[in-house]
Amino acid sequence: MNEIANMTVESLINDLALILVLGAVVTVLFKKLKQPVVLGYIVAGFIASPHFSLFPSVTTEVNIEFWAQIGIVILLFSLGLEFSFKKLLAVGAPAVMTALIIVVGMMGLGFLVGKLLGFAAVDSIFLGGMISMSSTTIILKALTDLNMRQRRFVPMIFAVLIVEDLFAVVMMVVLSSVAINKTVESGEMLRSVLKLSFFLVMWFTVGVFLLPSLFKRFRSFLTDEIMLIIAMGLCFLMAVFSVKSGFSLALGAFVMGSILAGTVEAERIERIITPVKDLFGAVFFISVGMMVDPAVIVAHAGTIALLSVVVVVGMILFGTFGMLATGQPLSIAMESGFALTQIGEFSFIIASLGMTLGVLQPDIYPIIVAVSVITTFTTPFFIKGAIPAYRKVESILPKTWTVLLEGYSKNATQSQPGEGQVLLKAIITRYVVRLLLYTVVIIALIMACRTYLMPLANQWLGGAPGRLTGVGLTLLIISPFLYAIILPAIKSSEKAKLSELWGRISYLPLVLMALFSLVLTAMLIVWVLSGNYSSHASIIAAVIIVQVLALVLAPFMRKRLRRIEERFIGNVNVRENRRTGRNNVLVSDLHLAYMTVGHNCPFVGERLKNADIRRRYGVNVVYIQRNGNLHAVPTGDMRIFPGDVLGVIGNDEQIQAMLPLVEASAPPATDAANQVRFLHFALGENSPLVGKTLRNARLREDYSSMLVAVERGEEEFVDATPDLEFLAGDIVWIVGDPTHLSALKG
Repeated sequence: MNEIANMTVESLINDLALILVLGAVVTVLFKKLKQPVVLGYIVAGFIASPHFSLFPSVTTEVNIEFWAQIGIVILLFSLGLEFSFKKLLAVGAPAVMTALIIVVGMMGLGFLVGKLLGFAAVDSIFLGGMISMSSTTIILKALTDLNMRQRRFVPMIFAVLIVEDLFAVVMMVVLSSVAINKTVESGEMLRSVLKLSFFLVMWFTVGVFLLPSLFKRFRSFLTDEIMLIIAMGLCFLMAVFSVKSGFSLALGAFVMGSILAGTVEAERIERIITPVKDLFGAVFFISVGMMVDPAVIVAHAGTIALLSVVVVVGMILFGTFGMLATGQPLSIAMESGFALTQIGEFSFIIASLGMTLGVLQPDIYPIIVAVSVITTFTTPFFIKGAIPAYRKVESILPKTWTVLLEGYSKNATQSQPGEGQVLLKAIITRYVVRLLLYTVVIIALIMACRTYLMPLANQWLGGAPGRLTGVGLTLLIISPFLYAIILPAIKSSEKAKLSELWGRISYLPLVLMALFSLVLTAMLIVWVLSGNYSSHASIIAAVIIVQVLALVLAPFMRKRLRRIEERFIGNVNVRENRRTGRNNVLVSDLHLAYMTVGHNCPFVGERLKNADIRRRYGVNVVYIQRNGNLHAVPTGDMRIFPGDVLGVIGNDEQIQAMLPLVEASAPPATDAANQVRFLHFALGENSPLVGKTLRNARLREDYSSMLVAVERGEEEFVDATPDLEFLAGDIVWIVGDPTHLSALKG
């Protein structure tokens, strides 16, 4: 037995050593070729697979599959850390609408193409899911390489990609349900989506209520080592709980990442898990490459070409149409559509899900990988071709169409709702969010009480006393949340505004919300009573309890509910409150805020006494945190550097005015190794330097270069004085932009 275990461990180490060494070598090569690292991992996996016989192959693919599944969990966890529902709300309705049009359109197109290719219904659905997700990594890389990160369409693209990430998680749940039930019935899919919605709201509510408070309480004990253990423990715990609830490991990991994304420790967790994510993410993408079979690719070359065309054309059409539908100009819409012309990480994850569940044909996996590789290589060309394509379309569009599009865009982006509409929208939005959160909490508590509390009460007391005790305790537990549903979702300031707008807006939505809340509360109470008492008795009791909640217990409930809501809202906004100091009231209206110094902060590098922050901004710097070290009440000689966390005391207006200055970010950094090189070469007869002195060579002005040394004949290195005259055959050692240095060789 021990020998078998040792052999398994040895084979695992051998396989990991092989794939990681190959991954390192190949990705360095791809980095040099300025290609996405993900493609390097896929190529490394192909080389390490049994399909490539020139190199040693892995001995036990099951071991690699095990690590790959861990890789998926950690990848989704890290993706969740970069995602939050506040960020989703911030992107706005246009991004949601555009992403919805793209995903629905591409899924439908993929399903039709799959059926035309003879795939089964389940395979066709998975195919639609795989080709509907663009790759954030690849788009970001392409835009950076093309120096287009500052273009107007880029923020819109990233907003759409954020929404697509959420849709991808929903899609994985729905596809899992389809695979497990072997059916595509709409009723089963709807039940899966509703079940997902319930558990998502419940998990987020409980997580947001508990985790930020625990982090705050034990913050002084949370070293990087302990935080890594806690983060990974929570990740795997939620993944296991997700499986117990009937979902996938990946969904649970994503949810926990999203919950932690709202805490003040999010950036720290993201930083400390990066090495873990990189390692297991590499193993996952290498395992994807191991699935690539050249024989399958050759046999399905036509299918791969067709799907590549479908991805490119479909993304351009649906992406452009989605942007146009939300009021974007035609030029912005086309640039956005052309940038989305690829599939990437989520396609592999969805394909892995189908393979794991045993519902996806093995041949589809390498086909999708090949399509991803092709569309990744073509993405930069389509991004660059967007503007020429726009000019061509603009030249052939009828003038009336152009006028209509411009008018629609202006109306969609410039029309402003009235004051009453804004007020009603805020009230209705708050009402829907509160109703959803509290209803899910109540349902979860009722289910827990029915599972554990009521049977226990019946066991101890038996008969009518047991039923009455179980039902009474259940109603007592959920009573604050029942009252929360009845309580109007209107602030006192909004009540005054509604009075001012009397006669100018319709109050029907407010009346309907109040009636619906009363009916829903009564239905939930009836649900608690049903099974223990008759229907008539349950309804009568529900009406009485609603009246007691609304009239008799209101003062006590309102106070208790306010404490719960303040804690929950404080945890939701904990990161923003920490920046602005709104929750750190010291005296009167003074707050303690925490600001991270950005690279473009106007007083970076200055001493505190020279920055004169107190006189210029009216605030006091009470500490500086740098590299984990806290400098309390710093002296005036201490300098401020990017990445420092400043503890600042001031009032709300002063802090809000100072925040954008302190946190001003630098533009995206370029790869300095590609921009500045240290080279040496011999000057030819035709070099523009020959015959000139160093003083007159204008190396800095014309060539963005600086001379370091000159090597000449037997004299080796000569002094690089301003009067040094360059000769043919001199070997110059020079630093500068390699694109300019080539002109100096002659």
